[in-house]
Amino acid sequence: MEGGNAFDAAIACAAVECVTMPARCGIGGEAFAILYDATSNKTYGLTSTGSAPDRAFPDTYKNMGYTFVPFSGPLSVSPPGEIAAYSQINETFGTMPLSKLLESAIEYAEEGFRILPGIGRDFLNGSTRLVEFPSTKSTFLNNEKPYKPGDLFSNKNLATTLRRISNGGMKEFYKGDLAKDIVREFQEAGGLIDEEAMANVRAELYEPLSTTYRDYVIAENRPPSQGAILLEMLNIIEGYNPSTIGFLSSEGIHLMIEAKKLAFADRNKYLGDPLFENIPLEMLISKEFAKDRRSLININQATSVVEPSDLVSLGTDTSYFCVSDIDGNAISFIHSIYAPWGSAFVAGDTGILFNNRQRGFHIEKGHANTMSPRKRPMHTLNAYMVLKNNKPFLIGGTPGADLQVQSNLQTITAIIDHGIKPEDIVKSPRWYSRPGSDPESSDDMFDVLLEKEMPAEVWNRLTTLGHTVKQWPNSVNSGLIQLIQIDHTSGEMKGVSDPRGDGEPKGL
Repeated sequence: MEGGNAFDAAIACAAVECVTMPARCGIGGEAFAILYDATSNKTYGLTSTGSAPDRAFPDTYKNMGYTFVPFSGPLSVSPPGEIAAYSQINETFGTMPLSKLLESAIEYAEEGFRILPGIGRDFLNGSTRLVEFPSTKSTFLNNEKPYKPGDLFSNKNLATTLRRISNGGMKEFYKGDLAKDIVREFQEAGGLIDEEAMANVRAELYEPLSTTYRDYVIAENRPPSQGAILLEMLNIIEGYNPSTIGFLSSEGIHLMIEAKKLAFADRNKYLGDPLFENIPLEMLISKEFAKDRRSLININQATSVVEPSDLVSLGTDTSYFCVSDIDGNAISFIHSIYAPWGSAFVAGDTGILFNNRQRGFHIEKGHANTMSPRKRPMHTLNAYMVLKNNKPFLIGGTPGADLQVQSNLQTITAIIDHGIKPEDIVKSPRWYSRPGSDPESSDDMFDVLLEKEMPAEVWNRLTTLGHTVKQWPNSVNSGLIQLIQIDHTSGEMKGVSDPRGDGEPKGL
């Protein structure tokens, strides 16, 4: 309404979410995006996440007695990339000053906001984590009790921090006095982040990864995002005739689960930071590779052991939103502090709750995702965009860690293969195959979670096929799909938001 574009709106939206959804995202987190610039008719990927500090070696953690990177505290934190993402988007695509785009977030942080039911559940479920550090306790508990739906919550320290960023920009956050304040708190708490680790954070723009699915192009984030495995799964599923696989049929779900198992096996072996690892990306997302992997799927039997491909022989928590505007610009944006309430560490009186993304690293040697100084951990974060005739057709995504690519697979195939309407997709029951990519649980036995609304035939048939099936209660942990579908013939844009959170499924 004030003349800005989709990219301006995305920054303003992201900043507000960093205040109003503190368990899921924040300026202590990181961001990934897929952007379509209507002026140049080009699609871009964006990665904005920090790299491990110079003292972050596997032995650093092992000598402290850790088998895995700790779940909480300053040792679990990666240098945050959220503010770098704002700066990159603003400088490259924006029309308004960053200070203007932060105004609403500052107001919500200073004056407060009424907590919605979904956010209230976050406070209740995270209450035991919020007492781990005094600064976290004083920031996020209400007289030592969880905030409830309807309560007024404010974070005045964060408002002060956002004003400092508004005045000093990215430089203040990563190299200025604010950066020094953050580093001091980490050092006093025994963390590894220093001034150099903060100063080294950069947001990266690039040509996104892509594959075709039927007559559409799917654009995804490059590693260290795991977006490549969505493309691998789509390539595998493309080999089956959609007319024989009905929407929410047991046969279709079985095939997608089996494709997921194969793709995650490849992800967990081969994907890492491309600045450090030679990743066979082009092969992993190729049609030929998908054909080879597809041949391992038994349509009548679930697999219990899945190995990654031998490429030599072949040759929870996050927030997602999407924005499009009348000029044709579009952005698919996801940001996170990783687990619910991240590291549970607030740096002093900055009001900033930091991520626990270092948890994504392995600390055994010889793995593609083994921790190393200045290396970025692998991310579950990914955003996608589906293009038709080189213009955005679907802009979508979801939070949910390893659920993300599985939920995105279900959404894309439902629309392209079965013509399901966006407002029906967000209300439809979902499946979730485990384990995923967390180093501590990636070797667990397979199981499948089904929402209780899933047809009984699906439950029974998947069990007969050999899947271990469990009920998965409806909650924000079922994913929160946000989706825009664009009809370029009529000019209509339809947006829907998942009712599992506080969203509106009817469509706008």
